[in-house]
Parts: sequence; C-alpha cells; structure tokens
Amino acid sequence: MVHRRSRAMALRTEAGVVKLEVLHGQDTRDEHWGCPIREHWGLTSHPQLSLALEDKLAFTVSATASYAEAAVLAQKWGVPITSSLLHSLTQRLGARAEARQVRQLKTPPVETEPKRAPAPLGVLMLDGWQVRQRGPGWGKLKTKKNRVEWHEWKTGVYYPLEKSARTAAGRGIITDKVVIGWQGDPVEFGRRLHWEALRGGRGRARARLIVADGAAWIWNLTGDRWPGATELLDFYHASQHLWELGRTQHGDDEAVTARWAEPLRHQLRHGAEKKVLAQIAALKVPTGEAGKVVAREQNYFASHAGRMNYRASHRRGWPIGSGAVESACRQRQCRFKCPGQFWTAKGMRHLGSLIEARHNNHWDELWTAN
Repeated sequence: MVHRRSRAMALRTEAGVVKLEVLHGQDTRDEHWGCPIREHWGLTSHPQLSLALEDKLAFTVSATASYAEAAVLAQKWGVPITSSLLHSLTQRLGARAEARQVRQLKTPPVETEPKRAPAPLGVLMLDGWQVRQRGPGWGKLKTKKNRVEWHEWKTGVYYPLEKSARTAAGRGIITDKVVIGWQGDPVEFGRRLHWEALRGGRGRARARLIVADGAAWIWNLTGDRWPGATELLDFYHASQHLWELGRTQHGDDEAVTARWAEPLRHQLRHGAEKKVLAQIAALKVPTGEAGKVVAREQNYFASHAGRMNYRASHRRGWPIGSGAVESACRQRQCRFKCPGQFWTAKGMRHLGSLIEARHNNHWDELWTAN
C-alpha cells in the first residue's frame, strides 16, 4: 500500500461503539484506493457494523414479522437501530445470500447426512401463492400503468418420510425439511428445489412422492424434473372440488350438498376413485354459469385421474395431503403479506434468500466468505 494515511473509524458492536485508527491508501496491485481492514472484514455499511452485529441483526430480521419488529427486538437486547438501516442491511446481505445460491447451483450438492441409510420415501410438495408488488406505475401521479401488481411466489418443500411424526395429540410434525421459494420461471424454481432435495438425500431415497394441488405448472414441472415419481393430488383439494360440484347440483342447501358430496369423498378416500370419477363424468352439464362450473370440475377430475390412489398411499404410511407446503406458504405469507406492504421483486428476493439461508442451514456460509 502507498500514500497511506491513518483515519478514525467508529465500529458499532453489541458492546457499543468502538473507535479504531485504521489505514487508508492505494493498493499497489490494482491501484484502487481503500481501507484494507474494512475490506478484510467485509465492512461496507454506513455506519460501520461489526460482522458479529450484522449477523445478529440479519438473523433477527429473518425471524421476525417486519423490519419495525426487528428494530424493537434489537432495542430490547441493547442495540438501538432504525428499521431503515435494517432494510439496507437486509438488501446487502440478501444479495450476498442470493449470489451464494446461484454459485452453489453450479456445483453438485453434498448430502447433509451421507452416512444415513437411504430414506424409504422422499416427499416433495409444491404450491404457489400471490404477493402484492409495486407495479411500473408505482409512485406516479398520472400513469396508465399498474401501480400495484400481484405475482405468484412458488414454494416447495422436501423432507424424508422418517423426519415426519405425530404428537401425542395427533398433530403432524416434520422435524427437518427444506423450503424453497421463487418468483418466476417454474424451471428455475424446480432446479433450486431439486438441488436442496438432493442435499437432503433425495437421490438415494427408495421411492419418491410428489403431493400438490391441481395447478398445471406443478405437474408439468414434476413430469420434466422428477419423472417416475409417484404423483398424488392433495386429497383435501379434491374434496373441495367435490363440494363445489355438489353446490352446482343442490344450490345453497349445505345439508343436501353434504349428503351428495360426503359419500363420494369417502369412496374417493378408500379406494373407489374409479367409481367416483365415472359418476362425475356422467353428470349432465346444465346451461348457464352452473354448466361452466360442472364442465370445469369434470375436466379437473379427469385430468387428475391417475393421481388419486389415496388408499394405497395411506396404507404405506405416505401422506395424502400437502399440509407441509401449505404451512410453509402460510408462514411466508405472514411475513410478506402484512397490511400496507408493497414489495419490489428484488426486495422480496433478498429477504427471502436470507430466510432460506437460515431455514435450510446455510446461514454460517454467509459469513465464511464475502
């Protein structure tokens, strides 16, 4: 280093502000000007935060419901900080987390438990939900473009079957699962979920099961990405569609609708799906809006006819519902669909990357290399 000068630097830590004297100058290798100690520590924020404090603050942001809530929590454990500074920190570290994800996709995944026996079943569940984002007309007084737009956030879950259990009260729990989110191309979403699933041992699982609702993009993706896996339509979505059909037959009389729908639902659940599908296909299509509903539901059941073997799945101890991914979607919605929130795609991606790094046990990797 040449043209060296000593300058004061205030570094915020968990213990308070620490004042340092650091060297600034020109690097003889590439002739850029800078501070070697700041670059070595990866300090780029203003005001300067220690790496340990950045770690703690970013983790707090990823585990709370808002930037404001994270700021209140930080205040409680002795670090007064504004929500705007937390937002800035999240964008910087979230970009780092996303860059790490992009790099890791170029390398083969290493299993987290390579000595574990192959799982009897690897379970994949996929779903999507809508998030409110700023459109191209956001902030403009006069515009013909949308100020607000809704976009789908795709969510996927993977877990080995032996990681699932039930509490004494009968509530289902999963002790270890990966969760991936993505807005945009289903192919990229599938690539990310596949990588994490392989890391969780899916490549050695003896059988593979995919459970999801009726969205076409999901089954197009699974057929391309995971051919040969057993596909199962979420039983509870199928039940909802049976009830929808029943209401077209019996109007608003829920008791009469139940007498029509519940026997079919029971048959569907216990191995008589072919009989149920035949009865649905034989329904007469009325005129008007009711006819559109009947035709739509007949097409729905016909297109998923090969994904309704619930009795066989249950007898194997396999799940017949997509509750794990529904729960993951709900948890993300509690963070990204709060009142008054309007996201940018980049802002949501950066925070989402931090949340995934924490949830999928990549957090420490964010601090080993910048």
